[in-house]
Amino acid sequence: MNVAHLHLLLNHVPTVGSVVALGLLLLALVRRDEGLKHAGLEVLFAIAVLTLPVYVSGVAAYRELREQPGMSELAVLLHQDAALAGFALTELAGFVAWVGLWQTRRRGRAAPGIVPVVVVLLTVSVAVMARAATLGGEIRHPEIRAAASSAAVAPDPDQFVVTAISTVAVYSTWLWPAAEAVHFLGLALVFGVLLAVNLRILGVAKQVAFADVHRLLPWGMLGFGANLITGMFFFIGQPGQYVGSSPFYLKIAFLMIAGGNFLYLTVLKRPWAADRPEPGLADKAMAVVSIVAWLGVLYGGRMLPFLGQAF
Repeated sequence: MNVAHLHLLLNHVPTVGSVVALGLLLLALVRRDEGLKHAGLEVLFAIAVLTLPVYVSGVAAYRELREQPGMSELAVLLHQDAALAGFALTELAGFVAWVGLWQTRRRGRAAPGIVPVVVVLLTVSVAVMARAATLGGEIRHPEIRAAASSAAVAPDPDQFVVTAISTVAVYSTWLWPAAEAVHFLGLALVFGVLLAVNLRILGVAKQVAFADVHRLLPWGMLGFGANLITGMFFFIGQPGQYVGSSPFYLKIAFLMIAGGNFLYLTVLKRPWAADRPEPGLADKAMAVVSIVAWLGVLYGGRMLPFLGQAF
């Protein structure tokens, strides 16, 4: 089993999962059901988190298969561009969904325009993801490509978004260092916020109300978003430095846990329960797992130049 098999297993998550989330949100709008809206937003945020390894494994799969006969570089570039657009739209929709969940936790319900905005973003994302899935199927089906290419002029490979990002990453003298600075600032922000919240759950600084610490979460999500954007810039710009490195996959796995911690802290009621001033064992276990996960993210990122054969 290699990364290509993993991608074939995971690539149904953003397509099928986004359709499920969209169906829940549309049904919630029709029925005016706040609980159903909440469930749809939760599902969407989880799908947005899981879409990261889908995209990463797709790029890695191409590097595993590019030397095989029958592979079309043009078909791969078309698929990667569509997948990148779908990934970006899904992440944006997931971020807006988290804002709605945050508002629900703090104020009792999300702002009236949140769910319609999410529905619009998700509808466009599903359409783009469907195109990416279709183009992905054409990579290994030359008979489909032949039928399609007979009616269209093949685009120039230099016109693709992934190619443009890679060119800028390689030849720009300032953009990569600037992105590195933003990446580390975002990492410090998200790690600091989640560390404070999870330590409060573990009993540190009991004199501070949990709600007062919890209000810092949007700053942590801002840092998480900055890390995601700059990290994807690095990955798309120089994928060869990452797909051959075991610490990179370790970092991605721990990032999934960290994303789950955001969802846990946002939607679960147990840390907020007035009749339970002391968090339960499950809350404390999640806090410990989150702290360990972020230490794993730091370790994986720091070991990229030293372990594996990426650099």
